[in-house]
Parts: sequence; C-alpha cells; structure tokens
Amino acid sequence: MAKAKSKQNVFVWIMIGFLILGLAGFGIDGFLGGQVRSIGQVGGRDISANAYMRALQNEMRAIEQQTGQAFPFTRAREVGLDATVRARLVSNAALEAEAARIGISVGDETIGDTLRQIQAFHGPRGSFDRETYRFVLQNAGLTEAEFEADLRHEAARGILQMATIGGVQTPDNLRDALVDFYATRHGFVVFTLGEDALETPVPAPSEDAITAFYEANIDDFTAPETREITYVVLTPSMLVDDIEIDEDALRALYDSRIDDFMQPERRLVERLVYPDEAAAEAAMAELSAGASFEDLVAARGLDLEDTDMGDVSRAQLRDAGDAVFALEEPGSVTGPHPSPVGPALFRMNAVLAAQEISFEDAAEDLRPELAGDTARRAIADDVDLFDDLLAGGATLEELADETAFELGRIDWARGSSEGIAAHEEFRTAAAALGEDDFPELLTLENGGLIAMRLEGVTPPAPRPLAEVRAEAEAGARARAVAEALRALSETLAPQLAADGPEAFGAAQGVAAESYENITRTDRVPGVPASLLERIFTAAPGDPVMLVHEGNLALAMLTDRQAADTDDAQTGRLISVIDQQIGGALAEDVFAYFGRALEREAGISLNQAAIDAVHAALR
Repeated sequence: MAKAKSKQNVFVWIMIGFLILGLAGFGIDGFLGGQVRSIGQVGGRDISANAYMRALQNEMRAIEQQTGQAFPFTRAREVGLDATVRARLVSNAALEAEAARIGISVGDETIGDTLRQIQAFHGPRGSFDRETYRFVLQNAGLTEAEFEADLRHEAARGILQMATIGGVQTPDNLRDALVDFYATRHGFVVFTLGEDALETPVPAPSEDAITAFYEANIDDFTAPETREITYVVLTPSMLVDDIEIDEDALRALYDSRIDDFMQPERRLVERLVYPDEAAAEAAMAELSAGASFEDLVAARGLDLEDTDMGDVSRAQLRDAGDAVFALEEPGSVTGPHPSPVGPALFRMNAVLAAQEISFEDAAEDLRPELAGDTARRAIADDVDLFDDLLAGGATLEELADETAFELGRIDWARGSSEGIAAHEEFRTAAAALGEDDFPELLTLENGGLIAMRLEGVTPPAPRPLAEVRAEAEAGARARAVAEALRALSETLAPQLAADGPEAFGAAQGVAAESYENITRTDRVPGVPASLLERIFTAAPGDPVMLVHEGNLALAMLTDRQAADTDDAQTGRLISVIDQQIGGALAEDVFAYFGRALEREAGISLNQAAIDAVHAALR
C-alpha cells in the first residue's frame, strides 16, 4: 500500500509539472476570441481550448529544448503531435469524469500543501507568496479557481490510476522463468592457447593469399566518399578576448545567482511517515529498544529510497527543523515530529556546511560565462547583417574578409568528427550539401554560426592493394592463424572431454582460469560474451571453443546451480523484473481501462475549435 502511495505521488507530481510548464506559455483568449472555449467533450466534461493550446505549446517547447532547433507547428502536425496531445486530453477527461462519478477528490488542505511546494509560486523570501501566485497565473491566462481545479483533477486521476493498477503484478511463472534465465549460477574453466601452441608455425602469406584476402574484404579497403567543403565559422570563443566585461553586469549576474553562492547549512535527511502519532511513538520506542531505522522502514513496506528527502534546509523541515539540526552524529534519529504528510521519524545522515562564496571569489568563474553570453548575443544581433551579405552575393571568402568569420576547408567523410566536424550541425549539413546549394547560415549549439560551400565530391573507391599491402598481409596471416587454431581445437576438445580440466591442463602445460557462480548478469573480464553464451547453453562436461583475437579459448562447464533467491544481486534482479514487467502490464491495464471509459462516456470533438487553436499556433 505504501508503495502504491509513493507511485501515486510520483504520478501526481509529474502531472503537476506539466501544469507548471504550461505557465511558461501565454494566454490565448486574445487569439481565439470569446466564442471558442472548448475543443470537445467526453462524458459531458469539456476539454478546454486553452488547455489544448498550452499542452501543444509545452510539447513543442520540450522538443525545441531537446534538439536545440525551432519546432514549428507545421512540423508538429506532420509528426502527429496534435493528435497525440488530443488523445491524452481525451483520456484525461474520461478519467476525470469517472473520478467525479464515483466521488474521488482531494481536500483543500492537500491543494494548499501542493501550492506551497511549487517553486514557481515562491516569493522573494523563498516561500509561497500569494501575490506571486496571482501574478504567475495571470500571465498564463489562468484564474486561481481554474488552476486549483486542474490540481484536483490531476490528483483525482492519480488516485483512480493507482486504484486501477494497484493489484497488477508480474505473473509468477514469467518472473520465475526470467530469474532462472538470468540468475542461474555457472562454474566453468577456460584454457587460452595462442599461436605458440601450434606444432607448425604459420608461414608468411603468399601473394595469392594476400590478394585473396584483399578481394574478399574489399569493403574494408575502400575509402569512403569524401566531400571537399569550404566553410566560414564564427563562435563565441572567437570573440570573448575582445569583450570588456562591465563590473555592474558581473555583479548583477552574481546577485541573480546568489542562491548558488550563499547556501544555508543543510542536512541529508530520511523521513519515515506514520499514519498517526501513536504509531510513530511506538516505532520510536522500538528504535530505542534496539531496532534499526532500516528495520522500521521495512516494517512499513518501504525501501530507503522512499524515505529519502535529499539535502534540506532547516526551513524546509518546518516543525522538525530545530530537532533535526540539533543532531550532531550522522545516523541519529529524532521524532516523532509533525510533517505535511503526517507524524514522522527523521534520520540525519550528514551535515552539509553553509556555503558562502564572495563576489570576488565567484567573479573568476562568472567573468568568462558573462563574456560568452555577451559574445553569443553579439553574434545573434548580427545574424541579419551576415544574411544580407550572403544574400547580396558575398562569397564565403569575402564574408571572412569583412567580418570576424574565419575561413576554412575540410575533406570530410561520414564518421569523421575532428575539427569543425566536431559540431553535429556541421556533419548534418555537410552530408546533405549539394554542389549547387547557396551558402546559408546555420546556428551551432554553442551559439556560433557557420556557412559552407561544396567544392566537389570524391566517390567511394577501393584503395590500391599496393597502398594497403601491409594491412592486407596482416589480415591474411591472422586468418591463417585462426584457421590453424580452429583445426587444433578439433583435436584438443575431445581430449578435454575425456581427461577433464585438471589432467588436460597438466598434459598441455596450460593453466586454466576457473570461474564460480557466474550468471548472465555478470561481466567477466577476459572472457568474450559470445564464449560465455556458449558456456551457459552447454551441458556440463561438454567442451566449447572460440577463436578470438588470435587466441583459442577452450572452455568447459563444470557446475550449474539454481538461482540463489537470498542473494542481494538476485533480489535486485527480481525487483527490476517486477518493476519493468509489472509496470508494463500496469500501463497496459490502465490504457485498456481508459479506452473503455472513453467508449462508455462518448467523445465529441469540435473540429472548428480545433482548427482555431491550430490557426493561432501558426
């Protein structure tokens, strides 16, 4: 039950995050006019046009932040982003309608606690500020009632979700099969024999052998397509040395980041919450009698990560702040104390001293940062000028002569990432560049600019044998050694099977590497993965072999044991299986439940309203 509550909280906070992201948008009443309020209904519940527009904006902005490139609405429609957002809003509306039907809701106290924890609504003193709250919502085109109603809906959907999937677990037979596959323990030995184990040394390859290897592996000896490209580039780092930093601007940057430089004393804290004061006091008595904090956590059906608060200040701990900060020894526990989620015990795990970095000390790091920002702004301010020069017929050479751009040339092939090709934007543009393409400015991730011109293309072509003779000769000889070692394995494998590892090693004068309790989740340095898989699938006593990097690995499985379910690593494996498989099944169940609610409630969409939102986004 505690785990379900933890997952529910995560779900609710994720959804609240989406809402707060929406505050970064802007109101759309002016775009859509007073007539367009809803893009449709599900079970009689409206889907707000404002909510649809904000959701689309948030998704587009998230993609822009990930890619570093503009993501216009036309592109969003091409990839079906609008349909995805509508489907999510329809599903949410169906869930909200069902939650309302069965009476699921949260109280004002919960909403109040939620609002106080949202950083966007914190004022200058670092706590919830009513005026800041109103101002942020006003800029987003929301009223307090609308936003708080959204919070209630998010919380109700989370409760409904957990009620739906709370009992979904990984089937025992599937879990057992996966644990058996991954955690079965194997013991085996590996003999490694090199070229010196061959009775007859492998001679140097003949000319025919070298030529045959060259022709059989011609792709390895083929030079890739090479593009001869002339380019100009301007980056912030090229300008920073000439930028004078204003001390007032440097001070303003320091003041804006003061929380990074002036941090109060903090503590690493774990909080274990109980349903009532009596239960919390009983737990504290158990702790005093010798129980560990970990024992109390396990008794609540939780993991330590469920109790972790991270590093917190005295103010963040509220009523428990003074007591927790009075603890001096890491690992000490105090409580019970009030908390927003109920009476709790608090364990202090580390003291983090207050951090105070003066302006003078911070300036050394802030100065290049500010110079870089100034350089980026200077480049951005001159983009139109550079565009006009290119549009007016200026060549790349002339652009480099008349501006701060630097001229360069590169013979570039796919896979090359040196020099200017270290920029992904260059590589992407270079691969698509045509000889008739007019040079255009491209923005680099670091805020710089680049433009390029294709001078010519050298198509892929085999390199002459004379040029790659050394590589071909080495390859031909390595292949001959591998063939000789494979032939040797055909002789040695039966001997290993007949004599056993100990006698075989003595007869060959080779020491074996022995391994015990190896599972498929283990990494075994020095043993190729392909050989491990052969060992895992072999029967005990059957030799397996692999020629790898000029050596013959001859191995034998000596022992196979069932998974040790008491082992900590196996326990973590079971947890991962339950999380991934159980989580996937829970998602499927919830998706089916949502679709069933949608069919039962009935969906009607207003295409004219949808088109109006789309028009406002273009």
